[in-house]
Amino acid sequence: MLPSEIIKETVRFVQTRLTEAEGGHDWWHIHRVWTNAKRIAREEQVDPYVVELAALLHDIADSKFHDGDEEIGPRTAQQFLASLHVDSEVVDHVVQIIRSVSFKGGHNEGGFHSPELAVVQDADRLDAIGAIGIARAFNYGGHKGRGLYDPGILPNLHMSKEEYKHSTAPTINHFYEKLLLLKDRMNTETGRRMAEERHRFMEHYLEQFYREWNGEEPRHSIQEDFPQCFVNPSQYPP
Repeated sequence: MLPSEIIKETVRFVQTRLTEAEGGHDWWHIHRVWTNAKRIAREEQVDPYVVELAALLHDIADSKFHDGDEEIGPRTAQQFLASLHVDSEVVDHVVQIIRSVSFKGGHNEGGFHSPELAVVQDADRLDAIGAIGIARAFNYGGHKGRGLYDPGILPNLHMSKEEYKHSTAPTINHFYEKLLLLKDRMNTETGRRMAEERHRFMEHYLEQFYREWNGEEPRHSIQEDFPQCFVNPSQYPP
């Protein structure tokens, strides 16, 4: 089977597998990560085939939704790729990327490294920040029954991996415990460049959030900082 055919089969597999997934970890999350990974890969010396497969399969079975089982994703990807008779070196590389791509409270930085991992990790992190990242954070918080914000519960910036996995803190805390940290953890120049505006958008969002929470007037219109966000919707047909 040609690589292009394997990619198509992988897309079909992921779409079917994630039909009932939580909105922040569904097919459209995969699609966005896949798109960003291809964009970043064009600027890097990487194997695009490995990048695409890893991007498509990186959340095929997220441990958050499988009782914390961190091997179910790598195992599912390995079994699927083996069923298509993908070269064993490619399969091993993709599986290693899936094991290594997640943030896990900042406790997943050691061990395996490759240029392909760097690309997929940046693409995944980009989808965790900016407007999409904000939407995903609150969607997941709602899914888990978490509050929006509690001034009496401060962010924990020194959580262990297990504390991070089992945190029940309000969603706003997640900005400080993960989202605002990602810009400075990008691996590639393209990823860092793409992260800048998304990071800035989150900072503006938080400023506006706290002003509204406290019943204050905004200092200025967000349109002044993000004019590109205020365009004719007809430019983006369904």
